[in-house]
This record gives sequence, C-alpha cells and structure tokens, in this order.
Amino acid sequence: MYLHLEAPAGGLYVAYGPQAVTGAALGKTVPGPEAFEEAHLARTGRSAIRTTRPLPGLRTALRTGRAKGLRIDLPELTEAERAVLDAVRTIPRGQLRPLAWVAREAAVSGTAAVTEALEVNPVPLLIPCHRVTFDESGPCDLRYGPIVGAVLRGAEGIDDALVGLSRMGTVFLGSDTTRIYCHPTCAHARRITPPHQVPFRSARAAREAGYRACKSCRPIAA
Repeated sequence: MYLHLEAPAGGLYVAYGPQAVTGAALGKTVPGPEAFEEAHLARTGRSAIRTTRPLPGLRTALRTGRAKGLRIDLPELTEAERAVLDAVRTIPRGQLRPLAWVAREAAVSGTAAVTEALEVNPVPLLIPCHRVTFDESGPCDLRYGPIVGAVLRGAEGIDDALVGLSRMGTVFLGSDTTRIYCHPTCAHARRITPPHQVPFRSARAAREAGYRACKSCRPIAA
C-alpha cells in the first residue's frame, strides 16, 4: 500500500506493508503516483496499491520530524548501507551532522561508505539525509539535489547562516562561558549568544583551547 502525505518539497509518497515502511519519494523528485509505483516495484519486487490509511505513527513522524521509532524495512540494502541510514535517522530535527560523524555512528570504514548509502536512500525525509553535510563544506544533498535539500532544511528552521558556517571554516562553535564546543546546529550551540561564540576549525583546536566536547551532539574527536 502507499499514500501521498503533506510534506515539504511536494509532499511525500510512502509505501508500507503490514508493519513497516518499504519506500518513499518526495513529490518534487517523481513525475507522479504511477512513477512511484513503478519505481517501488522495480526496487522491491512488491506492488504498491494506493490507499488513504497511513501506517500508525507515520503522520506523527512527518509532523515532528522524528521518525527514529518508525519501523523501516529495507532488505535489499547491504548491511553497511542499513547501518549508515540507521545512523542518519538519529540526527535530531533542525540539526546537521558531517559525514565523518555518520561514519563513526554507523561503524563503517571511511566516508565513502556513507555517501554511497546516501545516494541510494530509498526513504528520503523519513531517513533525513538532508541533515548530513560534507565534513568541511556545505550540505551533502546526493539523493535529491541542493534545491530540494534547502527546502527540507528550511522547513526545520536550519537557516542559511547556520548552513554557511562550515563553508567559512567554522566546523564547531564553542561557548566561552561553559567552555564546551558543539556542532553549530546543536540545540546547545544555538543558544550561545553572539558575544560568547567561539568558532573552531577542528576538534583539536577546540581541545587545545581548553574546551570540552558537547555530550549531546558528541562531535568527532579528530
């Protein structure tokens, strides 16, 4: 079964079985429902029949941006791809994490495994790859391109100023009052007022300045 739900970037087509989501596509990335049906059949070997009854928890996951507890069944992916996408699902709404962070969380070797998994993400938005960035540059919108990615980030309140920090060389933000450094979009970092913000180009630079890593966003140590 599948249905079309309201969401940024043209809404979201979602296919699901009795207990789990089996695929999704943003409305901006497919010509219409028939194209979604064909793509789902080609990828999974399972037909999707249109319905109006969503899987329990699906509407809540879309509304809150928290789909971590929603069951997603992707047996056609490799173990490494599933591990990467499971790690991406833990990135909180309104926050960004770099490729190296995802690689660490997924316990995969190198960021190439992460980009490969992002490129084949069969459940965009519910698996929020728009929250992943390159390690020292902008967003990693490999699945649907920067225009759609910008729409999804904007809907979560991730403004251009926060996205652009990494492009200007700021990988982490520290607070000169708490002496803690975070990813710039971490909920704690976003509460640091401008006079107390201390930018860092690396975790090493932050540590050498006497700052500790945030226990919430857990920046990589390198």
